[in-house]
Amino acid sequence: MRSDPDNQDVIIDVEHLDKMYKLYDRQRDRMREALGLAGKRKLYKEHYALKDVSIEVRRGETVGIIGTNGSGKSTILKIITGVLSPTAGNVTIDGRISALLELGAGFNMEFTGIENVYLNGTMNGFSEEEIDERLEAILDFADIGEFINQKVKTYSSGMFVRLAFALAINIDPEILVVDEALSVGDVFFQNKCYHKFEEFKKAGKTILFVSHDLSSISKYCDRVILLDHGIKLSEGKPKEIIDMYKKVLVNQTSSAMSHSEKVDKDGKLVGSLNRNKKDGMWKSYMTLNPSNDTYGSGLAEIEDFCLIDNSGNMTNTVIKGDSYSVRVKTKYHADISEPIIAVSIKNRMGVEITGTNTMFEKLSTGECHNGDEIVATFTQNMMLQGGDYLISLGLVGYREGNFTVYHRLYDIFNVQVISSKDTVGYYDMDSEVQLFKNGKEI
Repeated sequence: MRSDPDNQDVIIDVEHLDKMYKLYDRQRDRMREALGLAGKRKLYKEHYALKDVSIEVRRGETVGIIGTNGSGKSTILKIITGVLSPTAGNVTIDGRISALLELGAGFNMEFTGIENVYLNGTMNGFSEEEIDERLEAILDFADIGEFINQKVKTYSSGMFVRLAFALAINIDPEILVVDEALSVGDVFFQNKCYHKFEEFKKAGKTILFVSHDLSSISKYCDRVILLDHGIKLSEGKPKEIIDMYKKVLVNQTSSAMSHSEKVDKDGKLVGSLNRNKKDGMWKSYMTLNPSNDTYGSGLAEIEDFCLIDNSGNMTNTVIKGDSYSVRVKTKYHADISEPIIAVSIKNRMGVEITGTNTMFEKLSTGECHNGDEIVATFTQNMMLQGGDYLISLGLVGYREGNFTVYHRLYDIFNVQVISSKDTVGYYDMDSEVQLFKNGKEI
C-alpha cells in the first residue's frame, strides 16, 4: 500500500485500469467464439468503458467522480466494489466498503423487510448479534413502520429504497461508495440522507462519490476526478474540474482541453470553431430537449438560441451567483409590427418560476419586414437554487388586433445551476447577514 507525501494512507488504489467489452453484431458470433469455432477471426468490436485509469483516494477524503453518460463513472465504482472484474490493471482496497450503487440489488422479494436486513447483514460479514446491535438504527432511518414485517415485493418504490439506503449506511464502513443514491425518496428523506453523508465526513470516513448533481459535488468533495469516454481527463479542486466539465458538456474540449467556443456581444462565434457543429449554429452547442413542444403561425421564427455563461461559453450549466445570458435570434417572413421576444424558466415539475420579454422590459422591436433579423440577449444574475430548470422561448405579438403566436419553443433546453449553498424556496434572497455576540460582531 502506497502513501502520499503527507503520510496519509492511500485507502483506494486504482492502477492502470482497463475495462473492455466485446460487442458482437450477431448473437451467433458470440456463440461461435464461445465454442472455439471462430478460428483466428475476431468476430467482435472492442469497446473500452475504461482505458488506463489510475486513481488514488486517501483515508478521510471525499472524492467526486463526474463525467457525461458513458464516461465510465459507474463502471469504475463497480470494479472498486467487486461487482465487475477489470480487463487489465489492479485495484487495492484497505478497508471495509459499503456501496450505494444499485439499491436493494441483493434483496429477496419473497422475504420480509426484517428478513432482508439479516440476510444482507450476513452477506456483509456481520454476525446475528452485530446485526441486532444495528437493527434499531436501521429501522429508525428507514422509517417504514409496520411494513418492515411485510414481504418486500409489496413495498412501494419509496419504501424499497429507504430500507436499502438505511441498511447500506448503518454497517459502519470505513469507505462509502455512492453512485447517484442521494437522490432517492422524497425531499425529507433526501434531507436525512445528506445529513448522514455529512456525519460520515465529520467522522473521517472515506467517501467516493459519483453524481450528476454538480451542486453536491461542489459542496461535499475535497477533490474531483473528470472522466470522458473512459479516459481520465483531469483531477483537482471542485470548481476547477467543474469548469472543465462544463466545456466537455458542450463538446468544447478534447483530452488536451485546448480550445473553447465563445460568442461575442454581437453573437458571432470566436475561438476555434468545432467543425462538427452544423453551420456554426449556436443551438448546436446546446443539449436540447428531443421532445420539445413547438408551434406557431410561421410568419416569423426563432432561428437560433443559446445560453452563455459569464466567460462567454455556450453551455447548459451556470454557477449560482454568476451572470449569464439567454440569446435568441429571430427571423421574419412577413411584415410584423412590434414583435415580442420572450424567455421563461420552469422547474422540473413544469411550474413556471420566472420570465420576461421585450415588452415587459419596455424595449421596442419596431417594424419588421420579410428577411429582417433581430437578436435579443437577456442578461441577469443566476440566483435560482441549485438544480435543473427548463427554458422556453417565445416570439409573439398583435396582428390586426389579435394576439398571435409566431413561434414558441416550450422546454427547448435545460440549464443546470451549480450551487455550494442553497436556501429555502426557488430563489436565494442573497442576504448579507451580520451577527453580534455579547456586543461584538462575529
